[in-house]
Amino acid sequence: MAIRFETKDHVAWVTIDRPEVMNAIDQGAEQELQAIWGTIERDRAIRAVVLTGSGERAFSTGADMKGGSGASGLEYWAMPRPGGFGGIALRETLDVPVIARVNGHAVGGGFEMVLGCDLIVAADHATFGLPEARVGRLPLDGGMTLLQRQIPHRAAMGMLLTGRRIKAPEALAFGLVNEVVPMAELDAAVDRWLAEILACAPLSVRAIKQVVRRTAHLTAAEAQAQRLPALVEALNSEDSREGVQAFVEKRKPVWKGR
Repeated sequence: MAIRFETKDHVAWVTIDRPEVMNAIDQGAEQELQAIWGTIERDRAIRAVVLTGSGERAFSTGADMKGGSGASGLEYWAMPRPGGFGGIALRETLDVPVIARVNGHAVGGGFEMVLGCDLIVAADHATFGLPEARVGRLPLDGGMTLLQRQIPHRAAMGMLLTGRRIKAPEALAFGLVNEVVPMAELDAAVDRWLAEILACAPLSVRAIKQVVRRTAHLTAAEAQAQRLPALVEALNSEDSREGVQAFVEKRKPVWKGR
């Protein structure tokens, strides 16, 4: 298996396990990832996801040029790609938060996978880049459309038009990542973010992500008026009442996810 998938204490861990090729994604790995995201979407017990790569060199260097389909750029663009690269870059149906644990280089499709996550925690030696233009291709799975929405325009164009990589501290300055730490502290940092997420009501977190992801193209007033399923579910939940009761009683809430 090219992808390791395990769940523990309401957290799913998805690890690209191809360190011999810098965790590049071939057709087999792509199919595994697509299946895993579907499994996570169906499992309401999962409240957070961590996506990472194996080892300390690379999160993922994108498409495996030697293990790909051999399709031309135009043919690839025309192919159905549910959720974008790795099934996550452009995924709109996953309502639980996804943390990118960036343990090394995240370039090409690997960077697009990072852009599809909600929170990004990076080791200080990690790099980010979209080098497609340097090999006559295009960052088709979110690179051109997501990066410009997540960092300042000039910074995004500087990366897109040159194919240059940036290091983790520069990514932090752009607001691209949430936290940068030494590699030895990466797991502890991810655990802190997970603890913060798990302290929240799971239905509230789902609703927040669904509203943010599905209304970004609307005005604030239009977005506010949307009656999205996760929002209605959260407002009408037992957990909604439990949160208020726990606050009144000065105790930690016990979330049931319903």
